[in-house]
Amino acid sequence: MTGPDTPASFKLAYVPGVTPSKWVRIWNERSPDVPLELVQTTAAEATALVREREVDAVLLRLPIDREGLHAIPLYTETTVVVVPKDHLVAAADEVTVDDIADEIVLHPLDDTLDWDAPPGKPALERPATTADAIELVAAGVGLLVVPQSLARLHHRRDLTYRPISGTPESGVALSWPDEETSDLMEQFIGIVRGRTVNSTRGRQQAPEKKTQEKAPAKGKRPQATGRKPQAGNRRAPQGGKRGKPRRRG
Repeated sequence: MTGPDTPASFKLAYVPGVTPSKWVRIWNERSPDVPLELVQTTAAEATALVREREVDAVLLRLPIDREGLHAIPLYTETTVVVVPKDHLVAAADEVTVDDIADEIVLHPLDDTLDWDAPPGKPALERPATTADAIELVAAGVGLLVVPQSLARLHHRRDLTYRPISGTPESGVALSWPDEETSDLMEQFIGIVRGRTVNSTRGRQQAPEKKTQEKAPAKGKRPQATGRKPQAGNRRAPQGGKRGKPRRRG
């Protein structure tokens, strides 16, 4: 997979809430001689990093401007609403947008959900970041709707979250420049898609090898031993002579 022109390492950027640790572990097991460097980035800067070749690939949230970029969707996150622990919403297992229609719902500038119109009532000002919005929720200013991984990332003991329906969902994708796909990029794509280390053409040839080994068995016949039955073991036909009769004296 590597050669003289192959980079000495593979740089992977990821946005907050996305955890690439599983894929990094598999990479290190399969390619211990090629370090995988992680670069944490914001949602706003994610596509710029990969377009400017500062990283080889990036794990980000959809939707994005895909011009000049490949993007493989990996999974879709559950959307949740973050509330104070003593809020009425905390008593439910799941809520809808109608349940928070009369609440102030914060809409940070770095929001990753593709809203047509956020639910609830808007705040006087939009928080700059999701982290700022979390602080406002803790202060009792409003509620916040985010992908579940961001709610976990910004976990606080005085806050909780519940799944909410009727909202957009956040899809996580792997993105890289579409001009070329290097061997190392192909290797990482295989890892995130769940391919095994033996998922190669060589493995597909194995059944043919078995067929060739079994082929001679089709025409196999018992081999002759080269031995002939001994004369004493043969039985003469019934009524036949075994020898010349002896005279009686």
